[in-house]
Amino acid sequence: MSDASAGIARPDGFSAAIATLHGIGLDGLEQRAALMSRTDRKYIVPAAVATALVAALSPDLHVLEIGGARDFAYRSLYYDTPELTAYRTAATKRRRRFKVRRREYVDAGTAFLEVKTRTGRGDTEKVREQTGTLHGAELPLPGGAPLEGPDLDYVLTQLAEAEVPPPPLPLRPVLETAYRRTTLLIGSEGSRVTLDSALTWRGSGLQPYRLEDLFIVETKSSANAGAADRFLWRAHHRPQRISKFATGMALLDPTLPTNRWHRTLGRVSAHVTPRIDLSSPTP
Repeated sequence: MSDASAGIARPDGFSAAIATLHGIGLDGLEQRAALMSRTDRKYIVPAAVATALVAALSPDLHVLEIGGARDFAYRSLYYDTPELTAYRTAATKRRRRFKVRRREYVDAGTAFLEVKTRTGRGDTEKVREQTGTLHGAELPLPGGAPLEGPDLDYVLTQLAEAEVPPPPLPLRPVLETAYRRTTLLIGSEGSRVTLDSALTWRGSGLQPYRLEDLFIVETKSSANAGAADRFLWRAHHRPQRISKFATGMALLDPTLPTNRWHRTLGRVSAHVTPRIDLSSPTP
């Protein structure tokens, strides 16, 4: 587990609200919420609003529970070229673009190499394969060794199948994110809500930057707004464009182009510790 996310506690009020909910196992969650056509909406909300959301919807909520735990540590390591091709093509909304990350489900002890592509037709697809879980001195970090061998072959094959031009090599780890996630089922809708807190970014300098007192909430419901969306709208929170990768890269390097995430950066920058100076001009 990354030391950036170790030992981080959830806000007391949120933990207390989650403790009152009925638990549901992963199989039950998948059966009740996996087969619908979904629309995903993301929000950035204060911890108090996340707590109020849980309290308001609690009669209709179940919380994912595995082995007695109700929140889980995630770690993702993002790979990019020396020219930051993945970041820059997203920032400029290029039709054919990609994202490569290693995602670790820390508590479960599993890890996956994931490739997300957007094609010229506007389709988005994510594929993944399981990879080994590493610890201690072997744990990959930003600025470390590039992808190689079967992992690199897998990435290049997936990009070719998606007709995304191969990026210039090497693909090196450029950013780490770590956070804790709680997953809720809204029973009457068969929809999901994820709530991520204690979000931490680390670049190649390995200094952790933590997002304090804010949750990233994502609703996964039908095309129509669900109960969680309606609650957040009444609380004056609208969906926002947020990518943990892009936001972290832009926060840690203010010289990068940020037009697509300007609103998000303005929302989170005051809550990042240690504080980050965003006064540098961006191209």
